[in-house]
Amino acid sequence: MLNDRQIEILQRAGLDDSTMTAEQISRIAAAEDPGTLDDAQLIEFIEIANALYRGGEQIISDHVYDHVFLAELQRRQPRHPFLHHVEPEAAFSGKTIPLPEKMLSTEKAYTLQSIEKWLARVEKAAQQMHLDFTRLQFRVTPKLDGFAAYDDGRLLYTRGDGRKGTDISRVFERGLNVAGNGRRGQGAGEIVVNQHYFAEHLAGRFENARNFQASIIKEKQLDDLVLQAIQDKAAVFYPFAQLPSWQGSAAELLENFTEIVADVRETVDYDVDGVVIEVTDPELQQYMGSTRHHHRWQIAFKSNAEMAQVKVLRVIAQTSRSGRVNPVVELQPVRLSGAMISRATAHHYGMVRELGIGPGTLIELTRSGEVIPKIERVLQAAEPEIPEYCPSCRSRLVWDGDYLYCMNSAHCPAQIEHTIEHFFKTLGNVDGFGQKTVAKLHQSGISSVYEIYQLDMKQLQNFGFGEKTARNLLDQLQRSRTEAVEDWRFLGAFGIHRMGLGNCERLLQHYRLADIFTLSEQDIIEVEGFAEKTASAVVASLKEIHDEFQRILALGFNLIITPLHSASREQKKTSLLAGKSIVFTGTMQRAKRDDLKKQAKQLGARVGNAITGKTDYLVVGEKPGSSKISAAREKGVTVLTEEQYYAMLEAEDHQQSSGDVR
Repeated sequence: MLNDRQIEILQRAGLDDSTMTAEQISRIAAAEDPGTLDDAQLIEFIEIANALYRGGEQIISDHVYDHVFLAELQRRQPRHPFLHHVEPEAAFSGKTIPLPEKMLSTEKAYTLQSIEKWLARVEKAAQQMHLDFTRLQFRVTPKLDGFAAYDDGRLLYTRGDGRKGTDISRVFERGLNVAGNGRRGQGAGEIVVNQHYFAEHLAGRFENARNFQASIIKEKQLDDLVLQAIQDKAAVFYPFAQLPSWQGSAAELLENFTEIVADVRETVDYDVDGVVIEVTDPELQQYMGSTRHHHRWQIAFKSNAEMAQVKVLRVIAQTSRSGRVNPVVELQPVRLSGAMISRATAHHYGMVRELGIGPGTLIELTRSGEVIPKIERVLQAAEPEIPEYCPSCRSRLVWDGDYLYCMNSAHCPAQIEHTIEHFFKTLGNVDGFGQKTVAKLHQSGISSVYEIYQLDMKQLQNFGFGEKTARNLLDQLQRSRTEAVEDWRFLGAFGIHRMGLGNCERLLQHYRLADIFTLSEQDIIEVEGFAEKTASAVVASLKEIHDEFQRILALGFNLIITPLHSASREQKKTSLLAGKSIVFTGTMQRAKRDDLKKQAKQLGARVGNAITGKTDYLVVGEKPGSSKISAAREKGVTVLTEEQYYAMLEAEDHQQSSGDVR
């Protein structure tokens, strides 16, 4: 059956009045057989599958969509508009506006013979223009599998129908970075997420990268994990112009085709579903032109998706920091996309229960982006393997929706160790406290972060650490207390339920760290971005960590205090930047740009990444983004050089010190 998110996407796309029921749609997707559908049903299902794919909730794989359903439509109705126009994306709120340039789909090829036919068409066009085909250069780039968009330096547009899109510039205001040289205004590209980051940090929440990418641009408040991925620069807008590439002649391309394709696909750590090949001569590009669907001077080569049928050996339960028990599916080893695969992730135990995943289950396996093994579908179900007890502490598990939880948070080894790891990893100014070290400390009787800070050389050596390692651990603990760290990061290190780093910073923009434990649910709800359910969870979680938090805070940490948004008149008097919106661009000479941003925040400024009508100052270093300067001038924003910015701050310091003397 379709889930609530899928139904919402179909409503936005105007497909909720489909003649098919949700059950019929699910059944067609599972059967992957268009032979039982009449023409109207086939077209309707293709429209539904396309809308769900572009909305991040696909119900069939790319391979099945292209090779089964679109191939069937091509066979029946080769002139159908769906095959010759840009496939529309799911709608977003806001008025559609014309794109600065057309964003078309790309013609697809699946065999070397198809590439040779395309090259023959290019050669024919070159002859008609009296160009030497042997001298033409071809560029091969990875075909990113992300969310297509267009950046003109002022706005970021969705691709829409290829001619009109929707303004989603909010993603830059949320901090999204531009890959490559970091400059805005480089035209078409895709919003993508780093594969390994997704596997490590996001796969437990988002079923696939496309689901995550769609969540980045949604109009509502972002998930904390999404905000963190943006802050970590794991999610970026990647302009096609910045993509790494191979370049050479047609003869070189054909002679080394397999190697070139394999090498180019490995040049980025993002999901790719092939390579894009284009002739680089701009006059020839213009001469060849485009159809309503694709540019004729460009083609995508997509390997037939590699799948494997494999049996499940067992389902392994793993307990997380939050107590949620996640299923890891152990498989008969199988080689897929050049790698030996022996494990795959099931999304949650609700999926294990519903699909019948246990010893003997036969599944169809693919590799999402050729990194994350994914269960595409269950071919032959078996008795699902559902644990009753926590694998770490043997406490009885409880169901909460589709998820299983261990409620023994105070004594569960897995939860304790993950909590300690999370603290030091989030703090970010301390090394050495990884999984093995924390496990060794816990086995020696250490069960909290506070206890770790009480350790001395003798105790660590008694636990089995060598003198050099013990000294290093103690030095790192001291470093964590003396090296400056943001107060919101310190708060986030305690792993408060529903409080990612983004929410921690928002909360401390309204309340001091010392006051948060006295907040009511209503106090938190009044902060933008906090709903009633979140506020309730936060209050309960703060109560649980109160004692440990106070003990650790009393050890003394060098905290950078978040300026309050609701600054008093007196606070505003103390800094010219208090309450101002400021953007930095270019390479700074006297300090790192990140350090300048921190300093500006300490002085009460709001630091942004994009120029808006509310921006007060643009501070310009060397090699700045020209689009930012143009946007600043358009909007009447004050542009300062780095030296002018420092002069302003130094003049303010002088005024304040003079006032103190008097």
